[in-house]
Amino acid sequence: MAVNSDKPARWKEDIGASVDLYNDWFIRFAPETFRATRRETTGQVEVAFAQTANLTLLNPDVLSAHPEILPILRMSTCPPIARDRLIGLSGTSPQLVRCMELDKCLPRRLGKAVISSGLVSICKTIDSMLDPDILVWRGSSRPPAPGDVHRAATIIADRLCGSVADPIVRNAQERRQLAAIAAWLTERGYRQVSAGEFEGLYEMPPSSFAFRLNVPVSLGDGKGKQINIPIDVVVKPHGADSRSLPVMIEAKSAGDFTNVNKRRKEEATKMAQLRANYGPSISFALFLCGYFDSGYLGYEAAEGIDWVWEHRIDDLVGLGI
Repeated sequence: MAVNSDKPARWKEDIGASVDLYNDWFIRFAPETFRATRRETTGQVEVAFAQTANLTLLNPDVLSAHPEILPILRMSTCPPIARDRLIGLSGTSPQLVRCMELDKCLPRRLGKAVISSGLVSICKTIDSMLDPDILVWRGSSRPPAPGDVHRAATIIADRLCGSVADPIVRNAQERRQLAAIAAWLTERGYRQVSAGEFEGLYEMPPSSFAFRLNVPVSLGDGKGKQINIPIDVVVKPHGADSRSLPVMIEAKSAGDFTNVNKRRKEEATKMAQLRANYGPSISFALFLCGYFDSGYLGYEAAEGIDWVWEHRIDDLVGLGI
């Protein structure tokens, strides 16, 4: 029997309760989460200032030694420059810029001449657009006051955090959801295990749970290609035997109704792959908190995917846990 997917009469009430829970958490905890990240990022900006003599020493040698400061430099301009915009303005190799930003290093397979000319172009572009209203000491013969440096670092950090605000909040919410599930399971005699403690899904010990477990599936493309599907929570119920698969749970949160319907196919694809590899009886459910409307719920129900609302976490019992 389904837990919630077959009960559309109470979807509207649950949607309202879920939105209230998310909003309450956001108002009470999201600002502090964002501020904590901003404080950490401010420290990183101040380190970049020290490496560049407060952005008065910007040359290829500095960038070569500290490629990780490139996002900070992009947020130091007026206006701040997006990554792809920097690539276009400087005429630089996309591989160079993306490697510096994502891998925090210079690309090994790119020729030295290409890297050298790219770093020169990046420096020229950034230097010509540095924000004088933030970096008030530029153009002055006197060194900047400590207060000016810290203020500029805070502003740049705020720009950096603003560009990734949604992931910051989403990651904090996911940690909170997983902590809620862990507390619920622990109270009922389950213990947390790591992937290294068992060989495969069938060998997972009863009365245990694991976070972010990679589940292998074959794509069925005739080439024998296999991939790993990451699952947020995997639970082997009390008394389960070696022929039983664990219950799989995906933690989902959303701060608005706009994006959830764009993401709903992800769960359906994951469910289809799991069924194709482990059979139609596979137990896969969502753990929802936030803005999930009836359109989203109806789609998931049609795909045979059930869910548990965080505001009614005891419904996990309905999954056989």
